[in-house]
Amino acid sequence: MKPLPEKDPGRPDHAVRGGRNPRAPRSASGADGGSSARYLVWLLRVQWRSVTAGALLGVVWMLSQALMPAAIGRAIGDGLAARDERALLAWSGVLLGLGAAQAVTGALRHRFAVFNWLSAAYRTAQIVTRQATRLGGTLPKRLSAGEVVSIGLSDVSHIGDALDILSRGSGAVVAIVVVAGILLSTSPPLGLIVLVGVPLILAIAAPLLRPYRDRELAHRELVGELSTHATDLVAGLRVLRGIGGEALFSGRYRAESQRVRAAGTAVARAETRMNGAEVLLPGLLVALVTWAGARFAARGAIGVGELVAFYGYAVFLIVPLKTLGEAASKITKGLVAAGRVTALLAIDPELPDAGTARPAAGAELVDIASGLVVRPGRVTAIAAADPRDAQAIADRLGRYADGAVDFGGVPLHAVADVRKRILVAVNEDRLFSGTLHESLAPDGDEATLKAAIYAASAEDVVASVGLDAHVAEAGREFSGGQRQRLRLARALAAEPDVLVLVEPTSAVDAHTEARIASRLGQARAGRTTVVCTTSPLMLDRADHVAFVQDGLVVAEGTHHDLLEIEPRYAATVTRGETAERAGT
Repeated sequence: MKPLPEKDPGRPDHAVRGGRNPRAPRSASGADGGSSARYLVWLLRVQWRSVTAGALLGVVWMLSQALMPAAIGRAIGDGLAARDERALLAWSGVLLGLGAAQAVTGALRHRFAVFNWLSAAYRTAQIVTRQATRLGGTLPKRLSAGEVVSIGLSDVSHIGDALDILSRGSGAVVAIVVVAGILLSTSPPLGLIVLVGVPLILAIAAPLLRPYRDRELAHRELVGELSTHATDLVAGLRVLRGIGGEALFSGRYRAESQRVRAAGTAVARAETRMNGAEVLLPGLLVALVTWAGARFAARGAIGVGELVAFYGYAVFLIVPLKTLGEAASKITKGLVAAGRVTALLAIDPELPDAGTARPAAGAELVDIASGLVVRPGRVTAIAAADPRDAQAIADRLGRYADGAVDFGGVPLHAVADVRKRILVAVNEDRLFSGTLHESLAPDGDEATLKAAIYAASAEDVVASVGLDAHVAEAGREFSGGQRQRLRLARALAAEPDVLVLVEPTSAVDAHTEARIASRLGQARAGRTTVVCTTSPLMLDRADHVAFVQDGLVVAEGTHHDLLEIEPRYAATVTRGETAERAGT
């Protein structure tokens, strides 16, 4: 079997395309249902070898069980009843062979079924991760964190279950057909009972699937919302405690969790009805076949061996019929899960990266809306009277927001690989779990990483834990200032053509900030760097400073020149110092 996960998971088929809100209610059928089915069919197509092998093994495995009652009946009828020792031994050998075939094919079938489950789950997780990376800043605007987590955990599991059940489900269908054929050839009335009874059971159970699917979908939506609320609550717990809002928000969370519990109970009720039907309806069919067979045997229409065989068939039919019920349940859940996956896949980035132009690395970057000109190979600082203006410029330069920006005379939307060439680092960025080395520079060499750590003045942080230390989710074991320096080191280690830093020293002390300011220019020598800041220490070390007010560049020059010629600039960058003096 191939190693998992696949290097390339492929590109799935899905019907839902742009414009639809994934949070809007989805029906159990229609466009989304078709899209869900197409996704599962696509998985079957790309995994056809292992799926086919599992299905064939499932057929042989189930048939070896289906033929056992016939072997037992012949052994009793031709051997014991007829007192024929050779016939008894022969049919006993057949029964032994069927048992061996069942054991071998059962083990192999299970192996392929598990592989199909893992392959479908891994493939879906890879596709979801790739789409989340492609969407970038669009994702949190369209889907909550809890919904993405639910897709990555629960939904991939249900999709795996849908493919896992196919091996047993295929065997169940073939086994029912074969048993019905045997019964028809031996006793047409009994065969007709099975042929009519099985479709009747499926028809009676079918109405139970729709409410189960609808309730499962509603439950999954509520679970996603609850996960989002839990994420938000944990992330802002310190703030909530500070303002006394912990009790209020925890109360809301309790109320939301009760709604999830009620929805889960509704799903359980629907599933219980389905499980009950899986036992009751096949049981009634078995009882009917047994009763009819006993009457035929009493009249002499069939022999004692055939009666035993018929009873064995009736008991055996419980297994494939329950398997069909289980398949219906798992495929239903799989369709619900696939619908959520395809809804995510249908989202298009607000600003798709579809350009082909490749300007030189040292090209000039111009934000036409503000009038900012970022010259290559220099450290340009943006000091804004309103920090939101600086953030807006950074978003346009990194193409996280639409705007008229030129890169080397080419509109930024026409430039290829914008995310690789222009990196925007903000304080909302997070450290990833894993080793510190992997979190800072997964593909970078040791020398580049060490230089980045030095430039970010993070040597003490790295020395205290080591590059091989495990980083918890979001780097929560580090202080705010330590995380900021590590994020800066990661941005520097990436070595983009243009690096845009937004308030990179807001959480560090003055001495550390001075070291970062003095080292940043050397670390980025020959490459373009933009720093959005109002820190005098950072501004003093910049090659060029642009002062922005009301979204426009109103003054440019060095930090010292602007302090002398632009009072508004001086008031903006010395506001902290003035406040401190007033306080003292």
